[in-house]
Amino acid sequence: MVKPNVKVICLNAKKIPLTLNKGFPTAAWFDLVSLDENKLEDESTIMRAVDKLHDIIDEEIASSKVSSTKIMLAGFSQGGALAMYSALTYHKRLAAVMVMSSWPVLRHTMLDAAINNTNTPMLQCHGTEDPVIFYKWGLLLSEVLKEMNPNKYEFKAYEGLMHAVNDQELEDVKNFINKIFP
Repeated sequence: MVKPNVKVICLNAKKIPLTLNKGFPTAAWFDLVSLDENKLEDESTIMRAVDKLHDIIDEEIASSKVSSTKIMLAGFSQGGALAMYSALTYHKRLAAVMVMSSWPVLRHTMLDAAINNTNTPMLQCHGTEDPVIFYKWGLLLSEVLKEMNPNKYEFKAYEGLMHAVNDQELEDVKNFINKIFP
């Protein structure tokens, strides 16, 4: 159930040729060459996706007259990676950011790129048995976020959870949202 005076906008990635899937069109925000943490990421498609999300936020602020401090970004998997990087590089303060089963996109430059929202409430959730975005990648993101935001960052692990959500994670997400938007 959506709270009164809360608007939820669920964005869906378009199908693009994904190098990781041998060029087969897949719903994705940006291209992935590999799920190997040591491979270079496609920075140009990532930054295009970040710019697009920034534009969507700006358009929502302009059209609805809502303050940026009333906007939370959230995402699952690649959407979470995009949400976190976009929040950290957005030019205005946001209410919060929440990511599930995600990793630190452009992690080698994430700390330097973060211009805002480094002290914004953050929730990161990850299953310990995720075969797509390995738990160790979630821990890599956790290390970066803990260093950046030690007071308002929270990490939750879900024993045995794969690349999915479970009832406990959904309850934690609900509690986080209720804390941000009482």
